[in-house]
Amino acid sequence: MAPLAPLDYLAHLQRESTRFREVLATTPADARVPGCPDWSAADLLWHLAEVQWFWAEVVRTRPSAPAEDAPGPERPASYDALLAAFDQHSAALLAQLRSADPADPAWTWSSEQTVGFTYRRQALEALVHRVDAEQTAGRASLIDPALAADGVLEALDVMFGGTPPWGRFDGSGQHVRVDCTDTGDRVWVELGRFTGTDPRTATSYDETDIGVVADPGGAPDAVVAGPAALLLTWLWRRTDRDDPAAGPRVSGDPDVHARFAAVVDQPLT
Repeated sequence: MAPLAPLDYLAHLQRESTRFREVLATTPADARVPGCPDWSAADLLWHLAEVQWFWAEVVRTRPSAPAEDAPGPERPASYDALLAAFDQHSAALLAQLRSADPADPAWTWSSEQTVGFTYRRQALEALVHRVDAEQTAGRASLIDPALAADGVLEALDVMFGGTPPWGRFDGSGQHVRVDCTDTGDRVWVELGRFTGTDPRTATSYDETDIGVVADPGGAPDAVVAGPAALLLTWLWRRTDRDDPAAGPRVSGDPDVHARFAAVVDQPLT
């Protein structure tokens, strides 16, 4: 699956941020967010405002990371002021990205250390939180299939998969294929084990994990299939995990699927 073009990510970021703001502008501040039950609409609004402020700073200070002790923005007291703050920080992020080359080196928490990471991550961040806003308001609109398919790959490869330099992933030879039935995109995932000790926290890990791999050339042990938007919202736990009918179609070895499902059954915000 080829990534989207940088200008496409920018267009999606602007469109999703605009829709997010439009929905929340007419949503009660204390409305609960189904995908993040501890949050109100006001919390959701401030979360994305802070996120977009932070990544604007990442791009502005490239290639250095923002100073750890730098003060962040102060949360406004009123809902109208929260909306105004979101407008300010969202515009700043778009301006910083437009002034940067996606290939420019920049700090990220990922192994990819370029501005291009922020292009993609923030387009998908805005998309997921637009879904949160609509679910909070009891509304819905279409999700672009190409962006959703890219989000499926990112969720599997970056949010759930990916191995830090201090860790090790050992594949088991068992594979799950995730099929976006509306776009034709397929992502192959190998089950395995992640081990390692984080040098920053001294926390040791030895747990089941996944890694995105090239087509191994054989039949998958299990298949998870559905439209790209459904797969994306399922992976981000924005669908009802207790209702099988609300999730993707599953076939193949039930034990392999269960191990895969356990790895991706983690909250993402």
